[in-house]
Amino acid sequence: MNTFQKIAIPVSLGVLGLMIFNSCSVGIPKGAVAVNNFNADKYLGQWYEIARFDYKFEKNMDNVTATYSLNPNGTIKVQNRGYNYVKKEWKESVGEAKFVNEKNEAQLKVSFFKPIWAGYNVIDIDEDYQYALVAGNSLKYLWILSRTKDIPDSIRQRFLEKARKIGYNTEELIWVKHNQ
Repeated sequence: MNTFQKIAIPVSLGVLGLMIFNSCSVGIPKGAVAVNNFNADKYLGQWYEIARFDYKFEKNMDNVTATYSLNPNGTIKVQNRGYNYVKKEWKESVGEAKFVNEKNEAQLKVSFFKPIWAGYNVIDIDEDYQYALVAGNSLKYLWILSRTKDIPDSIRQRFLEKARKIGYNTEELIWVKHNQ
């Protein structure tokens, strides 16, 4: 085997593996449908995280917010911020989101560590863009977001029912505290 083959084969397999991993991680759970007629401009701004599953990247966090703004290149800047109440410190993570298909379909992919992308799918939103239900790429990822630090019970129940029908175990949701 010549030197070129010794280098080209592992590199090609690595690139192929990364492409497969990348495409698999930006999907949407079976039974979930991204919002159509989505208005990204109305979605921009600050959101409070109301509920989530216990993810290691948000472990021991309260006062969690997500702020979305438009980047000059047309992608969306994602700025997540929260307070780690164990370490007693604020944490922030900045990433980028892109639409998977058309801009009026709320199926996006988000990256905080390129080239790794994950699914970000708005699967329910009220008509005034005040409350959103967001699914990741699998039943392991779910968020309930609000423009304010709380959410009306009617919206909460609507989102929980929708999540349950898709297959989410909503009993495992963590209800985020906002005391700042």
